[in-house]
Amino acid sequence: MEVKLDKRYPLDVDAARAWQVLRDVKTVAGLMPGAAITEQVDDTHYKGNVKVKVGPANAAFAGDIEVLELDDAAKKLRMLGKGADRSGSSASMELGATIEPGETPATSVLAGQAVVTVSGKFAQFGSRLLVPVSDMLLVQFVDNFRVVAAGLPGPASDDAAPAGAPEPAASAASAASVAPPRQRELNALAMLWALVKGWFAGRGGKRT
Repeated sequence: MEVKLDKRYPLDVDAARAWQVLRDVKTVAGLMPGAAITEQVDDTHYKGNVKVKVGPANAAFAGDIEVLELDDAAKKLRMLGKGADRSGSSASMELGATIEPGETPATSVLAGQAVVTVSGKFAQFGSRLLVPVSDMLLVQFVDNFRVVAAGLPGPASDDAAPAGAPEPAASAASAASVAPPRQRELNALAMLWALVKGWFAGRGGKRT
């Protein structure tokens, strides 16, 4: 089963700081609830996992991440992630994300497109469930992204530095030095309950 996502999120930080966060694959993975990079194989290949909790049961997806494109000039990242759990379920995601200028120099936009493919027991839920759950995860991710980006030195610090842009490695190190909010495993049951409450609220016009 395949799900396509196309999202844009405004950020209250300048494009330079937002890109420092996005270009650091380890930092980006740590901002997604339940996800973590466990090993860096080389400059473009990583190993990681995603922990999922459904009630009292826990599952872990182990997989690989490949950076397909990292363009500092265009502020664009493209990557491919694949994983599977012990039950035989598998998932893959090809993601393209770009940092675009905002309405003012102090703001920017995180724009992303993703194609998610799932098989096994997770595919039975269908797109009507997978799409809203994905939306909820992305909202959590972007909230964490904003916290880390806002914690980086602002443009004023860059003006005081010697002429010339900082080396990409230095930018990535700065992003990694800002501690992201503590992440927990994905709680699928809590997400389903939130979706059910939202559905009833929409049907009855009342909050639950």
